[in-house]
Amino acid sequence: MTKRIFIDGEAGTTGLQIVERLRRLDGVVVQSLDLHARKDNAARRDMMASVDLVVLCLPDEAAREAADMVEGLGGAAPRLLDASSAHRISQGWVYGFSEMAPGQASEIAQAARVTNPGCYPTGAIALLRPLVEAGLIPADFPITINAVSGYSGGGKSLIADHDSVGGPAFELYALSLNHKHVPEIARHAGLARRPLFVPSIGHFRQGMLVSVPLHLDTLPGRPTAREIGCALVERYEGATQVKVRMTPAAQRLDVESVAGSDVMELFVFENEAESQAVLVARLDNLGKGAAGAAVQNIGLMLGLSDRDKTAGMMAMHA
Repeated sequence: MTKRIFIDGEAGTTGLQIVERLRRLDGVVVQSLDLHARKDNAARRDMMASVDLVVLCLPDEAAREAADMVEGLGGAAPRLLDASSAHRISQGWVYGFSEMAPGQASEIAQAARVTNPGCYPTGAIALLRPLVEAGLIPADFPITINAVSGYSGGGKSLIADHDSVGGPAFELYALSLNHKHVPEIARHAGLARRPLFVPSIGHFRQGMLVSVPLHLDTLPGRPTAREIGCALVERYEGATQVKVRMTPAAQRLDVESVAGSDVMELFVFENEAESQAVLVARLDNLGKGAAGAAVQNIGLMLGLSDRDKTAGMMAMHA
């Protein structure tokens, strides 16, 4: 049976990527409004009532309003996937990182409302939550997270600046240390202490590195890098879109190798003599960090998981 999907905000970066991926799937059809009707609330409401799933690719406040609109449909309300950051720590929403914990994919499959993870939090949570749950990192341990993303995650204005005039080669931002992703990371990584998060943008279109440095001898039990790696391997065994690289040969990482991919790679690098390690997640901010995760969640929510696995593994080159 064909499933109907309406993407509210399909003209944005994430929306366009989701549409392109969905076109590769059998059994789904994307319903669209004419350009002039996209800001007509009555037309949007009618469209929402006619489909199986609505995907919100909107700014946060607009996403909240759209979610209220869906709720107002009562028994005619479709299921809802929010790709914004509006509901990532809200009650009544299931967090859409299917590999995050045992049973998470089943929760997503059954949920009426799913919130897609942020790109930075996807990498940070993937690294930290298994270690917190395994007791290797205490929940109240002081954690620092450094990250660099391609500029395609920065919105239309930043994308236009980099595409047209080159943009800065590299810049730190959110130096108030109050980035909106911090509560999301803390909640879903299981951290009791607010992490220190320093994001940055590089002059490359797609890709992301999220890193967590650790002094291993300050952790209870003084775990080795191998023990940390084994905990990650155990958590993600069998996952198709999260891969743990236990013995990285290279001592440097770029982002180009994952641009266009929906697979996230996790690494553990160490200086054994100094009891230091750095955990790294490498992913495409538009793939596993956004549209790739959204299509994975759509597949789970609509019972298309087998076909979604195939689509999720396909490279998407911008």
